[in-house]
Amino acid sequence: MQTLNIDNELYAKTKTIGKTDIVIGIPSYNNARTIGHVVRAVQAGIAKYFPDKRAVLVNSDGGSTDGTMEVVQSTTVDDFASILLTHNRETFFKIATPYHGIPGKGSAFKTIFEIATSLDARACAVVDSDLRSITPEWIELLIKPVLYKDFDYVAPLYQRHKYDGTITNSIVYPLTRALYGKRVRQPIGGDFGFSGKLSQFFLTKDVWKTDVARYGIDIWMTVTAVANNYKICQSYLGAKIHDPKDPGADLSAMLYQVVGSTFDLMEEYYQIWKDIEKSEDIPVFGFFYDVGLEPVSINIERMADKFRIGVKELSSMWASILSENITHLLGELSTKSIDGLRLPDDVWAEIVYSFALAAHKKVMNKEHLIKSITPLYLGRTASFIIENMESNGQEVEERIEKLCLTFEALKGNLLQGWS
Repeated sequence: MQTLNIDNELYAKTKTIGKTDIVIGIPSYNNARTIGHVVRAVQAGIAKYFPDKRAVLVNSDGGSTDGTMEVVQSTTVDDFASILLTHNRETFFKIATPYHGIPGKGSAFKTIFEIATSLDARACAVVDSDLRSITPEWIELLIKPVLYKDFDYVAPLYQRHKYDGTITNSIVYPLTRALYGKRVRQPIGGDFGFSGKLSQFFLTKDVWKTDVARYGIDIWMTVTAVANNYKICQSYLGAKIHDPKDPGADLSAMLYQVVGSTFDLMEEYYQIWKDIEKSEDIPVFGFFYDVGLEPVSINIERMADKFRIGVKELSSMWASILSENITHLLGELSTKSIDGLRLPDDVWAEIVYSFALAAHKKVMNKEHLIKSITPLYLGRTASFIIENMESNGQEVEERIEKLCLTFEALKGNLLQGWS
């Protein structure tokens, strides 16, 4: 049994609650404004879909100063009276606790895993604390495949604005799909279901002082589940509406931690991904339906400017990573107007693979290497947005599928360089 790093008071509380069927975790930091809605949706979901199960809501907090944990404890669902008539309140519990470790989402998740393990939970889920679109049905869709269908990992499937999730669409989804052969569309979605068995397995890994403790946690969970042959599926949750980020804003810390964790996982699981030649679909639960999506603010000019500055300042560094043809093309693109900024799929796939190879061969300091991909990511994002200005959501999804197939087709180049 994994040694748990939770204090005596918290451990005693889990033992007072006793063996639990379901644990729902909500990581937070100064989310008092939004977390009440998430807590109500979780409570209503448990009451409506799992009235006969013992369930614990765990708020793992990063030291909020706005009363986030107090909101969690005080929030009720009395307005769901008809649902609660059949729900035994004595089988639903709350734990709100600060987490320990490196400040970040991954450390918050570790505390949730530890509490779930102490409670011997059968099925678990984690959901973001800033969600505005979460409904009770999310809890059903994240938990039921684990509780009743023996799945170990449930990834989310959202309908998102065509400019939302650009790190996923341009790097993480195409790369992990080509590597591990599973079409997990939102590998860093943030809202996941998983078995108690997998939660315990997560705790056996010595990663909690790395970027996995920060933004790297989502991709680490997904790849760990896939690479270790746990049974995985996806659930369609509808729209994900939260506090959106401009793709051109400063996402460098998130990009560095996500890409860095992805490259680290490539080292760990090389023997797994080297023999995978194509990808396959995985089971999907839930029904697809059209939803209204909030607009995403974008500033293409700012992205293009950062790309141009990157080419000017980093070309000499990139020369040790990228082929001469690609560095020449980047130089040409940096002189073009917005309308002429086009970074083709095959070039982009080769860029990502080249950076993965450079990380593998340790050609330079890892942080400098991965952070230097940011201007290229912004150039690719600007290119993609310009190309798809008039495209609808389905057409954009088809373009992303084309990019994924390009990554799969060029994987041989990665393997050749790796060995």
